Amino acid sequence: MRTSLSPESLPSAEITPEQLEQGTSLWSDAWHRLRKNRLAIAGGVILVALALLCAFGPLFSQSYSDQNLDLGATPPSAAHWLGTDTLGRDLFARLLYGGRISLMVGLVATFVALVIGVTYGAVAGFFGGKTDAVMMRLVDILYALPFTVFVILLMVFFGRNIYLLFLAIGAVEWLTMARIVRGQILSIKKMEYIEAARSLGLGKRRIIFRHMIPNALGPVIVYTTLTIPAVMLLEAFLSFLGLGVQPPMSSWGVLIKDGAEKMEEFPWLLIFPGGLFSLTLFSLNFLGDGLRDALDVRSAKD
Repeated sequence: MRTSLSPESLPSAEITPEQLEQGTSLWSDAWHRLRKNRLAIAGGVILVALALLCAFGPLFSQSYSDQNLDLGATPPSAAHWLGTDTLGRDLFARLLYGGRISLMVGLVATFVALVIGVTYGAVAGFFGGKTDAVMMRLVDILYALPFTVFVILLMVFFGRNIYLLFLAIGAVEWLTMARIVRGQILSIKKMEYIEAARSLGLGKRRIIFRHMIPNALGPVIVYTTLTIPAVMLLEAFLSFLGLGVQPPMSSWGVLIKDGAEKMEEFPWLLIFPGGLFSLTLFSLNFLGDGLRDALDVRSAKD
């Protein structure tokens, strides 16, 4: 015996908005996971506070270049919160102004290395074959050259300009970034969603920059946070050779170098710059680890 079902007896096909599961993007998921990492958030807050202090602090502090040879090097006091150096200059003001140079060198040079390295490594990994072999052999050749000598040649050729210093350092720091990105792309391009993107007829440029690079950002972010302090130290080395920051300007690297030379007599000249640089390094590491975990889709838990 057959029974007929009327349309009224069938379950409704309508779905209310409350029953729909709202989709989220990669960046919103990453931000949600990052907020749960207290060390990463603390590192980010410290970095923002240091950047604001270095940007606006010198406007309300003493001049970083005023000398008082009669005063000389004095320990911290009410007049000079962090003491003075051997030329009688206020160390607090020089730390704030030096932070501008160091953070700018670290950020701009790292950004240059990031743009060149990520693009170069992604293209090499995506195309593979002879293209990959030629591009990576060029990286090996550049690795064989002393990078410090290469930076010095760039500075001598283009002149001693603080802005060219940023570009010169960034131009030699992209090699490791390119290798890291290439390795990530080689594994990512075998994933199913890349094959699906190809089958849909998406262009190579869109596949690289919209699908592959965003999924390789975890290791890139971590290495970026390690590159910034390395760039700061490289700037200090170049300043020691007379090719970096020129007096009376200063940077954290220069202040650490000067403090290390007079550590036994005037320990505060090393303690405060070294402590501030270490705080920046720890904050970058904590933030980098948090960003790595947040951007790693495979670590997401429902």
